[in-house]
Formats: sequence, structure tokens, C-alpha cells
Amino acid sequence: MTSVTSVNTALGASPSSSATPTTAAEMQDRFLKLLVAQINSQDPLNPMDNAQMTSQMAQINTVGGIQQLNETLEGITSQFGAMQMLQASSLVGRNILRPGTDLVRDSVTGLVGSAFDLGGTASAVKIEILSPTGNVLGTVNTGSLPQGRHAFSWDASAYASMPNLNYRLTAVNGDKPVVTKPYSTDRVQAVGMTDGQLTLGLGSGKNVPYASVAAIL
Repeated sequence: MTSVTSVNTALGASPSSSATPTTAAEMQDRFLKLLVAQINSQDPLNPMDNAQMTSQMAQINTVGGIQQLNETLEGITSQFGAMQMLQASSLVGRNILRPGTDLVRDSVTGLVGSAFDLGGTASAVKIEILSPTGNVLGTVNTGSLPQGRHAFSWDASAYASMPNLNYRLTAVNGDKPVVTKPYSTDRVQAVGMTDGQLTLGLGSGKNVPYASVAAIL
């Protein structure tokens, strides 16, 4: 059987200068040309047997099928992304919960608030409202709370000059700490795609993956 170099020579191209096929049809055409060149330049006294030819034909069918499958999946992925964008556009103007501890002040009531998850029953929960520099401005003590998600609010109207408040959450059950997960409330202003991932542009200026949204309010 002839070598790869001699086959390329028979096709009138060197290995380094031959273009790489990019579609299933191009790959099949290239493979068949190579196969014909191999047959034409084989040793008459030692020809390619049927098993070899069958194996090579099976290879081109496999490669062509995989390429076509990849092209189909790329099309499906593109359509799925467009559908996600269309569906997510309905979130514009809606409030969401996302992981975080920053607080957004209501411009009408002056209240700040959000929600948090408790990993178990808590006998006491303390929420400390913090200034941008970390000073404690106020405290919300909720008392005993069961496992699950809970909301809170605090009057921040006296601190209108501090736009970037946040909070610190502590929960215990007796003398044992309880696992907590704090959330921030934010408003969706735009939707987009980043590296194939649906993202939300928020009123706080943050861009977060849609998958990180804990709830739509």
C-alpha cells in the first residue's frame, strides 16, 4: 500500500499545503480521493484486500456522520440560545433574589430589605445593617425561625446619603451556629448572552448568570 506522502503527491498537493476539510461533504470527498489514489498506486502483486477497503469505507461513514451530528447540535444550541433570550426578556423590570449581601433602598419608603435561607431551625437570628465602611447602623433581631427562606426589612430613610448599604447575617440554635445563605434583591434591566451563557444586567450594575437567580419576585 502506498504511503500518505505518495497519496498526497498523487492528488497534486503536499501534506502541509492541503486544506483541512470543514464540512461532512468535503471530508467525504477528500477521503474518497485518497482511497482512489491508494487503489491506483497500490502494488499489483500485493493489492488492498476487501477487509481493508471495507474498514476504510466504514471510517468515512463514521466521520461523516459525526460531522453532520455536530453541525445539527450547533444549530440546536443556537436556536435554544435564541429561545432563552426571548423568554428571559420577560424578566426586564422584575425584581430577583441573587446571592449577595448588598441592600437596595426603596426610593419611596426608604426601606431596605432582602431575604435569606436558613439551613435548619434557629433559636435566634441577627441581621446587622452595615454602612459602606462596615459600621453597624442598626440591627434586626427576628427571634426563632424555622428552616427555609425568610424576608426582612429595615428603615434606612435616615441614611439617604449612604447609597451602598449591606448586611451581616448570624443565626444560632442554642449555642450552635446555623448555616445561612444571604440574598440581595435586585432589578433586571437587560438580558444578554456571554460565552453562550444567559446573563442578566441588573440595576446595581452587576451582570450575573441567569442560573444564579434564586427567585423571581
